[in-house]
Amino acid sequence: MRLTTFTDYTIRVLIYIGLKPGEMATIGELAEVYGISKNHLMKVVYHLGQEGYIETVRGKGGGFYLALDPDEVNIGELIRSTEQGSVLAACFTNEDCECRIESACRLKDMLKESMAAFYAVLDSYTLTDLLNNRTKLIKLFK
Repeated sequence: MRLTTFTDYTIRVLIYIGLKPGEMATIGELAEVYGISKNHLMKVVYHLGQEGYIETVRGKGGGFYLALDPDEVNIGELIRSTEQGSVLAACFTNEDCECRIESACRLKDMLKESMAAFYAVLDSYTLTDLLNNRTKLIKLFK
């Protein structure tokens, strides 16, 4: 499975602010650090705010910060929230599936099983695990 760019950026945002507990970050700051468009980051930050992962502060001097302890940010849950609507094959939606063998094909079941295993692994990790290389990560942002 390939994660969407949205998910990639979401994880990057959480890593960055997870390294700066209690500090405010801005979209401009993250855009510069990662070389990502501000427009993409605005969507990511909005999503993270809606899901309760971050708190946002409007106005001059505003920004956002991690609203949860990194141990409370489950990577599997996070990725499920950003990958909603993503399907591995057209037959997953049953909409407009024109596959002649769909009713007898086992691929859909195999893919469902593999996705369950994929998320089972991710469910065992938190943001804390992604921040384990704290010193190295911080150096990379300088």
